[in-house]
Amino acid sequence: MRGIGDKLVIATHNDGKLREIRELLAPFGIECVGAAEMDLPDVEETGVSFVDNAELKARSAADLTGLPALADDSGLCVDALGGMPGIFSARWAEEREGPRDFTRAMERVWEALEVCGPNAARDAHFACALSIAWPNDGQAETFEGRVDGALTWPPRGTRGFGYDPMFTAAGHEETFGEMDPEEKHAISHRAEAFRKLVAALS
Repeated sequence: MRGIGDKLVIATHNDGKLREIRELLAPFGIECVGAAEMDLPDVEETGVSFVDNAELKARSAADLTGLPALADDSGLCVDALGGMPGIFSARWAEEREGPRDFTRAMERVWEALEVCGPNAARDAHFACALSIAWPNDGQAETFEGRVDGALTWPPRGTRGFGYDPMFTAAGHEETFGEMDPEEKHAISHRAEAFRKLVAALS
């Protein structure tokens, strides 16, 4: 894989996601600059997959800044809901006014699951696509990760972000919202994608 230098634009306005990516990249001495710091606009996610949207955001940030850019597209996929909210995970948290409300988004997911009936499976997974794009030529490389588990209700924990408090990874008892960040980083969908990215960098 091409080198990315010592400065990387992180194409997200999500503070929780930016913090997690910075923590994962910290051992490599790469300066991570968020989209808000670079005054980058939100990019409309018009893709039909996590990979499509991650590459779209990474290429846009690379073109606008002239720097290599990393973008993440990730979400919660619930088996009984046909994989929803999936690529629309953030949109399930959108309100007409104000910031995204993931407490309400979690309620919407659970309400949709209850409509499926009392025997609906709670199986779910988090999926992540990480794309690095370089300026000028539009080249991008993408790495995918996934962690399987089940939904938990009511949500538990105040760590993490997004849907973390309602997701328990397979083989664990704590939700992502309860886990120590280092423990979550070791098993998460984003961490798996990062391991593939790091292997490519090496």
